[in-house]
Amino acid sequence: MANRGPSYGLSREVQEKIEQKYDPELESRLVNWIIVQCGEQIEHPPPGRQHFQTWLMDGTLLCKLINSLYPKGSEPIAKISESKMAFKQMEQISQFLKAAEIYGVRTTDIFQTVDLWEGKDMAAVQRTLMALGSLAITKDDGCYKGDPSWFHRKAQQNRRGFSEEQLRQGQNVIGLQMGSNKGASQSGMTGYGMPRQII
Repeated sequence: MANRGPSYGLSREVQEKIEQKYDPELESRLVNWIIVQCGEQIEHPPPGRQHFQTWLMDGTLLCKLINSLYPKGSEPIAKISESKMAFKQMEQISQFLKAAEIYGVRTTDIFQTVDLWEGKDMAAVQRTLMALGSLAITKDDGCYKGDPSWFHRKAQQNRRGFSEEQLRQGQNVIGLQMGSNKGASQSGMTGYGMPRQII
């Protein structure tokens, strides 16, 4: 974490709620996927949120991950530097986030750079990586490596096509939501405000 003192009061409560969303089981699945997907000799980090953050913090693994989801020669991040300078590492995290958005991850699923760099919201980092994995499986373009059961497939678009004749026939049908006037009459109705006649 950055040079920040301990938090107190409401900010402490908020931070504790954010930390409760972090899933250790999901962490091990994501670590396994990143190692398999990148296909290099990558050292397995010790379990725990702090180690997971340190493992991803410089942005190099994230950039290698997003590049591995594209065919050779069309990688979105051309140069991955292994610099120890803070702004370079944060820049690489930002490059990964832009590339993930271009890949198809929704903006609402993308974490902020400080969520990873300062360890503010590692659950958001997990959410982004899960969305990325689900997209990679759904695209089914041969670039995904790893166990298909690690991620859920996203629902695919299922458009319906109707001919002009079918559309014309549909205009003649009265839908059940509109109700029916069969058997309805105004017998026994009285005007508003009039007492009901009982005979």
